[in-house]
Amino acid sequence: QVQLVESGGGLVQPGGSLRLSCAASGSAFSIRAMGWYRQAPGKQRELVATITIDHSTNYADSVKGRFTISRDNVKNTVYLQMISLKPEDTAVYYCYARIMVSYWSDYWGRGTQVTVSS
Repeated sequence: QVQLVESGGGLVQPGGSLRLSCAASGSAFSIRAMGWYRQAPGKQRELVATITIDHSTNYADSVKGRFTISRDNVKNTVYLQMISLKPEDTAVYYCYARIMVSYWSDYWGRGTQVTVSS
């Protein structure tokens, strides 16, 4: 069984920074794409950033220039460095990974809360 476990969320003031981490654990699996999505209260889940196995990245327009996604393929971990945080970044952030155990499937973490408020 593969699991994604996020960490690093919390409360931060506007203009502050946070770093999210998400580690995939289990046995005998391969990971293709990884990424982060977020869901604010009353809104649909939206893409924040994705990264391929060869480190090609894609960002939502709302976070370009402020968020940086990276991954460590040895540690099976994806990171999201967030700077210049705004109140509208407040949401539950979910880790995502496209993983093969017996076949390719989408896996999700349980989410970590990020709150940007003074």
